[in-house]
Amino acid sequence: MWFFILAELLVFAVFFASYAFARSGNVELFNHYQQTLNRDIGAANTIILITGSLFVVLAVQAIKAGKALLCRNWLLAGMGMGMLFVTLKLIEFTDKFAHGISLSTNTFYMFYLSLTFFHFMHVIMGMIILGAVAWKAHTGDYSATQHTGVETGASYWHMIDLVWIVLFPLVYVMR
Repeated sequence: MWFFILAELLVFAVFFASYAFARSGNVELFNHYQQTLNRDIGAANTIILITGSLFVVLAVQAIKAGKALLCRNWLLAGMGMGMLFVTLKLIEFTDKFAHGISLSTNTFYMFYLSLTFFHFMHVIMGMIILGAVAWKAHTGDYSATQHTGVETGASYWHMIDLVWIVLFPLVYVMR
């Protein structure tokens, strides 16, 4: 899993470096169209993902204490935060598409849509992983001594959170 997480982080790093390079050659365009993004939703999504990560940390603590059903509940709460994130991103995407914005609109929107959609898909994958781990916790496959799967799923979720913590200021805030 660590190899996979590091590979994913490398892909995002290349994406971020490409964004920075493109932005350096088109600062005015990027600054102008960055103003069209909904920073409130972006900030809310940051809080949502951090809260989801807190819930996942509590799930790991619960399983280490031998509380599998509490672990499951915290994982489900983490998934709920993921679902809230996805819902808000869909609202953002719907708004952009309704205004005729697409990957071909300009360089800024190409990066915005690509980066955020790529991250969006990772959030969905993270929710699937948390769901599978929650199911295994529910069926008793994890315990205080056998909880590597919970920690592995948590690591993936935290990677998603980390990427957003870089993506949000880079795309929505920094000028």
